[in-house]
Order: sequence, then C-alpha cells, then structure tokens
Amino acid sequence: MNNSIVLIGMPGAGKSTLGVLLAKELGLDFIDTDVAIQVREGKSLQQILDEKDHLHLREVEESVLLEADIANKVIATGGSAVYSKPGMTRLKAAGSLVYLDVPLRELEKRIHNYHTRGIAKHPEQSFEALYDERTTLYEGYADITVDCADQSIQQLLRTLVPRLGQSGS
Repeated sequence: MNNSIVLIGMPGAGKSTLGVLLAKELGLDFIDTDVAIQVREGKSLQQILDEKDHLHLREVEESVLLEADIANKVIATGGSAVYSKPGMTRLKAAGSLVYLDVPLRELEKRIHNYHTRGIAKHPEQSFEALYDERTTLYEGYADITVDCADQSIQQLLRTLVPRLGQSGS
C-alpha cells in the first residue's frame, strides 16, 4: 500500500489544485481530506469551527485520516493534518509525503479569507505564528520538499513528477 502521494503544506499552498492534476498525470485516484471532512460532517470547515472549536476539527480530521481509503491515491491533506501523529504515521506508510513549501509572504497574498476559510488554529493565532508552528512539522514529515516560490502549478507538476519516480515509492 505504499504507492500513494500525500501532499502536505499550509492552506493556500496549492495541495488540492496540484493534487487533482498530479492524480490525472499519474493515473491515480484523488482524495481531498478537507472535502472528506465536510462530506462526513455535512458542514463547511468554518461551520465546524464556529459550532465547536479548532481542536474538534482536528479530531474529526484525524478520524478521516485514519479511516479513509488512501491506497493508490494522490491525497491532498488539510493544513492541520500534521498535528495528528497517528494520521501522519498512516499517511507515511501509504506512500511519499510531499511538502509544498510556499513562502509566508506568498501565502499571505493567496489567502484573503484567513478568518473565514476554516483553518484549524487557535482563534487568537496569527497566520505568521501558525506558519512558524507548522513549518517545522511539515519539514519533519516530508520525504520530498518542493520549493514552490515563483512556480506555477504546471511548473510544479513538471518538477515533481520526475522526483516522485526517484523517491522509492
């Protein structure tokens, strides 16, 4: 079961967009764990946060990571997936973890709905603090890190596909 590709990174890094294209390129199925959470709960990520809190959203995310069929797929994870050790252990066993490393300033340009996007964070936490906290986790789990600065999605795809073949997955 170790031929899946798991995309990790901050909200706005392009995991979902790149994931769909990567799945098409490689002939694999695609799963977006944020969408799986929303389907399971019947609510948007922001509604879950509004009704409960960020820790509840992370619990739901962990259960999706542990229960989803992740074999032979490209998986776009939510930005907070890295807070779940059991979830990340399962994802790592399924295949290669690819960290889409986007500079903070670029992410700030991409994300205009920080407070309504459904980001699993402490209510008072700034985007920069969240970025700093998560970057260490992403780097620690990654099998492959892709520098996404100044690259289009098509350029990322051309950069990543050959590297996946060499990663031993």
